[in-house]
Amino acid sequence: MSVRIEQLGRVGVVWLDRPDVRNAVDRPAAEALEAAVRQLDADPEVAVGVLAGAGGTFCAGADLHALEDPDRRNRLERSERAPMGPTRLELATPFVAAIEGHAVAGGLELALWCDLRVVAADAVLGVFCRRWGVPLIDGGTVRLPRLIGLGRALDLVLTGRAVGAEEARAMGLASRVVPPGTAAAAAIALAEELAALPRTTMLADRASALAAFDAPLPEALLREHDRGVAAIAAGGMAEGVAAFRAGAGRHGAPLSPPAAGDDPGAPPARPEDRAQ
Repeated sequence: MSVRIEQLGRVGVVWLDRPDVRNAVDRPAAEALEAAVRQLDADPEVAVGVLAGAGGTFCAGADLHALEDPDRRNRLERSERAPMGPTRLELATPFVAAIEGHAVAGGLELALWCDLRVVAADAVLGVFCRRWGVPLIDGGTVRLPRLIGLGRALDLVLTGRAVGAEEARAMGLASRVVPPGTAAAAAIALAEELAALPRTTMLADRASALAAFDAPLPEALLREHDRGVAAIAAGGMAEGVAAFRAGAGRHGAPLSPPAAGDDPGAPPARPEDRAQ
């Protein structure tokens, strides 16, 4: 089971549970994520949701090893159903991301979809898909500038560099920074605080804040989709994916040409090397 739900009173926790691939998301996992958050949103007993990753990693992004499998590769059609699952949904239920390890590429976009982000002090965030020629297509180019400002967002989007927890807090990307290994517990505690507040006015203020921008979010997300799919169609992504599969540039390291004799299509030697 790639996704599981844990209900703790008024708080519902959605666990992304694919630790063997650092919680990278393929199509079945994306569909399970979407179904899980919809289930919590429809449950009148759940006031706040938490999104967390099992095994010490939030999410390493889309599972690039699934791209050649028609049953597992992430969706690219222009619709409400996003490649990573729930990132085009507008739910009434607030969500808190509990970030341990890596929240990169599509994993960062999942974190941005959440209302708040509780980040472990040793966590790493970033647009790591920049190095593979894979576009942001799950809200990254829409939500990141709205959250931290255009200048800071462009720094992350254009460079794809790694961002630590304290820098993330300074730029407004991290809502809280907590000791390593405690992000889930801290996110659940924060969610319980929110669940205890008067719900109607909190949700009304949240909806107003989310609408306080020039373009409606669904329209902006679909414009992002159009640009991202056009970028994929233009070519260049295959080379980046091949470099990823060969083990280049892992964990934010600079890219380097593959050594003579390297197989660009070979899978990584270790599961932990799958972080984008």
